[in-house]
Amino acid sequence: MNEKFERLMERAEQLIARIESVLPQPLGAPDWSQAIAWRYRKRSSGHGTLEPVRHVASMQLADLKEIDGQKEKIERNTLQFVQGKTANNVLLTGARGTGKSSLIKACLNAYAGQGLRLIEVDKADLTDLPDIVDVVCDRPEKFIIFCDDLSFEDGEPGYKALKSILDGSVAAATPNVLIYATSNRRHLLPEYMSENRTYTHTEDGEVHPGEVVEEKISLSERFGLWVSFYPFSQDEYLTIVAQWLSALDVPEPAIDVARPEALVWALERGSRSGRVAYQFARDYAGRL
Repeated sequence: MNEKFERLMERAEQLIARIESVLPQPLGAPDWSQAIAWRYRKRSSGHGTLEPVRHVASMQLADLKEIDGQKEKIERNTLQFVQGKTANNVLLTGARGTGKSSLIKACLNAYAGQGLRLIEVDKADLTDLPDIVDVVCDRPEKFIIFCDDLSFEDGEPGYKALKSILDGSVAAATPNVLIYATSNRRHLLPEYMSENRTYTHTEDGEVHPGEVVEEKISLSERFGLWVSFYPFSQDEYLTIVAQWLSALDVPEPAIDVARPEALVWALERGSRSGRVAYQFARDYAGRL
């Protein structure tokens, strides 16, 4: 009887261990000395982990051309944050390939030596932001939580989670965390022509948005700093091409010769963005 009971208890313990192994576990702190940038990943089991980014893009602030106004705002805000002064959450919006994400990576490289760290979080995992904040809140470093190419569809759970964090919930009230997000949409949600009918007009001519529009504006308004990016002109595009070719050690005479090819490359791609300029420079330098 005792042997049967012991075997039963052993099998029960094994079953409990298996169940515990697949249940979501509290987010643990990683070895912060391993990296300056981290990715939050959630496994199929529901376990969330912070994975070190072994090779951070070697982007420097000096590499980014023709966005001096945007660079000055982001760099100033980031420096204030690193120095322990008040700073804002940031929303970077505008044309694709104009340097939004690159600017954040360049700031990380510029201020990592002063304790700046970055945690990249996918839109699908934004509901776990309070857990991430809890893990880093007592650390001496300053953490940028980075959400790249952010946009939402109606009813997505990450929308309300981010809204709560930006609004200053108890879980997010820590001076060593800021959220930097990039998006092609200024209000982060799709906008429809039918919503224009919800606007109302007062007798003196003032225009007031309806409830649907107000809700869509409310999330982006929670970011303290908005930085807009715009498509590059032809001259600006060629300046960026020249900068990247120079960074890839292409001789000055060859850079001048490359201008017509760079314009054709942009025409074929349908865009004169910084990303297209970088891609052309890599192709041209490789051929040389």
